[in-house]
Amino acid sequence: MDMVPLIDAFGETQAAAIGGAGLGLLFGFFAQRSAFCTRSAVLDVTRGRDLKALAVWSAGFAAAILGVQFLLYGGWLSVVDTRFFGTPQSLSGALAGGLVFGTGMALTRGCVSRLLVLGASGNLRALFCILVTGLVGWATYDGILVPLRDRLSSLARTGLIGGNDLLALGGLNQRAGVAIGCVLAIVALAVTLKARPTLWRVAGGVGVGLTVVGGWYFTYQLSTQVFEPIQAESLSFIRPLATSASLATDAAPAFGLDQGLLAGTLVGAFLAAILFREFRIVTFTEPGAPSILRYAAGSALMGFGGILAVGCTIGAGFTGGSVLAVTSLVALAAMIAGAALADRLVDGRVNKGATVGGAAVPAE
Repeated sequence: MDMVPLIDAFGETQAAAIGGAGLGLLFGFFAQRSAFCTRSAVLDVTRGRDLKALAVWSAGFAAAILGVQFLLYGGWLSVVDTRFFGTPQSLSGALAGGLVFGTGMALTRGCVSRLLVLGASGNLRALFCILVTGLVGWATYDGILVPLRDRLSSLARTGLIGGNDLLALGGLNQRAGVAIGCVLAIVALAVTLKARPTLWRVAGGVGVGLTVVGGWYFTYQLSTQVFEPIQAESLSFIRPLATSASLATDAAPAFGLDQGLLAGTLVGAFLAAILFREFRIVTFTEPGAPSILRYAAGSALMGFGGILAVGCTIGAGFTGGSVLAVTSLVALAAMIAGAALADRLVDGRVNKGATVGGAAVPAE
């Protein structure tokens, strides 16, 4: 992919922002149409629901891993020098951060990416959560919570297990990565056949996964053609929120990939909500809405936990998971466990099978 015309026309940072906006536009549209939500997928299992959300999520996860592993196998992508493998990563941060993030995800009734989509669809509670998450994320990324983050991160690192590459630790080659992706695709197909969600929802889930693949390919190609070295990366939402919060400070970074991704996601989700007549203003006064304090606490936990785990359910779970980074897979597992446990303790099982018009209640 020749990025030179784009770089010459807009500059390196702006080219990254444009690419991020395009990826975000697609992600927001697909996520809105498929009601993509990690929390809902977890609750499908813990509450014994119809597994439709799990089918959509598993289709996206399988698409991300299979697509990225295929790029790596074909030599179209290299992740050796990325943040996942270029330096030692924190196992303790992944575990603790994942548990904290998952707890917050249950309290806010949606992870960061889901809340962005809901906010763009008119949910003011979601926008409030995004604001709090961004501020706490910034304090953890480059503010007063950095010492606590560093202390927890230093407890155990990947050097203890010999690295962060799952395939390398298992003595496997890149073909094994493609095989893992194929197995996950088969599992996703089986869940889909059992749950029978609409074809469009499944297609949207696959689209979410493919945007992660596209993010890796775009940033890798960009990294090989810019003058100032950058690392290949893909979608993440907790870091962009944190770095965007720092735009108001003197040390603000340039508007780049992170901000383009956030803007694109909001626009994509908004357009989907308008086109399909699903835009609706939702406030804290809605019947049955939890307390604003619950949302604030959950958002703060996601802001801290997401930075500690070096990613949200998309940034760690899908982006890091797609390259089979051990810490990302640990973080994702911890997020799922934290959400399931928090839902059990806070909401109990009184909502088992809760439905509206025969359909499982989505994150809100």
